[in-house]
Amino acid sequence: MKIMKTKNYLKVIYAIAVMLLLGNMAFAQETNPTDTLTDHVKKLNDDVSFLKKIQFSGYILAQYQSIDSAGAGSTEFYKSVGNVKNQFALREARIKLVYNGNLSQYVFQFDATERGVAIKDMYAKFTEPWLKTVSLTVGHMNRPFGFEIGYSSGDRESPERARMSQTIFPSERDLGAMLTFQAPKTSKWNPLKLEMGLYNGTGGANAAGTNLEFDSKKDFIGHLTYNKSLKNEKLNFGVGVSYYNGGWRDGSTDKYDMNNIAGVEQFVKTSNTSFIGSITKREYYGVDAQVNMDLPWGLATLRGEYITGSQPGTSSSSTSPQTAPTSTSNVTTKVVVPNGNYNKTKDTTYTVATGATTTTASPVYNRNFNGGYFYFIQNIAKTKFQVTVKYDWYDPNTKISGKQIGVKNSNTSSADIKYSTLGLGLAYKWDNNIKITAYYAMVQNEVTLLKGYEHEIPDNVFTLRLQYKF
Repeated sequence: MKIMKTKNYLKVIYAIAVMLLLGNMAFAQETNPTDTLTDHVKKLNDDVSFLKKIQFSGYILAQYQSIDSAGAGSTEFYKSVGNVKNQFALREARIKLVYNGNLSQYVFQFDATERGVAIKDMYAKFTEPWLKTVSLTVGHMNRPFGFEIGYSSGDRESPERARMSQTIFPSERDLGAMLTFQAPKTSKWNPLKLEMGLYNGTGGANAAGTNLEFDSKKDFIGHLTYNKSLKNEKLNFGVGVSYYNGGWRDGSTDKYDMNNIAGVEQFVKTSNTSFIGSITKREYYGVDAQVNMDLPWGLATLRGEYITGSQPGTSSSSTSPQTAPTSTSNVTTKVVVPNGNYNKTKDTTYTVATGATTTTASPVYNRNFNGGYFYFIQNIAKTKFQVTVKYDWYDPNTKISGKQIGVKNSNTSSADIKYSTLGLGLAYKWDNNIKITAYYAMVQNEVTLLKGYEHEIPDNVFTLRLQYKF
């Protein structure tokens, strides 16, 4: 009997053990899916957090342009070739990628049009973690001078930047490193910002791999700004001052400087072998200001900038060089032909062009310049229309003007002619993505004694642009 009872107890214990084992297995089967789901949710949250740090944007500017006379070469007529009077073009087609870390940022932007593909922005920005006030930016970026250089083409109200900006800052960007000092948004000092950088001075590399550094001179650029909005957000304004100190390597023994000789302003040549390898200095001073006013009849904007300084160039151009300036000339040889008359000993000598060419460094032409622009922009009440009035000018040589240019033996050229442009624009904002702009630029040049510039050149430009932005 005892044995029977013992067997019964063992059966009960075995049954309990089996139940406990099955229970544990069931519990494990119930908890594992929960753990797996938790892991998936965590991974999904990590992925979303990463994606939130990435900003993807872009825009395309497709346009039709017409100029008064073919081949006039206005800076308002974008990159025409030969005797073209009208054209369709993709002014820009940009894709921009931004990654925002906690105290860092990476930016990559490229432009792809019918003229090729070019990198516009490629830089990294790092902010120190203690005061969060000082940032270092390195790479290919906008030069921190004035307002218009860094103002996006997708936001700009006129088709092109001012002639002055295009001349002294071609391509707007450059390779270098910049320090930015700006307190966090919570600080009362946040409206004040100082940017200082060192750059190659050549405008950075283009799609062809040119515009790379061709000397060892680094250019300093500084921009101090103050921007403030009133509490009611009905008025905000900004002011800034800029300074540029740079230059480029001189490869010629000759320099030309403006001087007054016998009452005539002219370029006077100086020659010295020590000029080769020296740095030709360029120095700019700028001031800019902007104000936005939310008026009962619509948002109004006033914007202006003025720049003056010294701009070395060549005989034919005052544009900042992106490669070492050179000039090309035909190779000539002297051929001596015997006279054939034995009573005379003098032979005849002819100079003959061989068809070959030689390239030498261009002499430097030092010029003082000034230029600027003014905008008035008015949104029309609560409609989708916006009116723009813009005036800009660029005087590449302030020591000479009008019919002083082209005087015999003055060594002046078309590079010394002052231009001014009055632009009128009407924009229609279709929606948050699409904007249509019609713009007419009336360009005026100085009347000089130079051939082809004895009168006002018909080079007004009409632009019709469609912008799609996302």
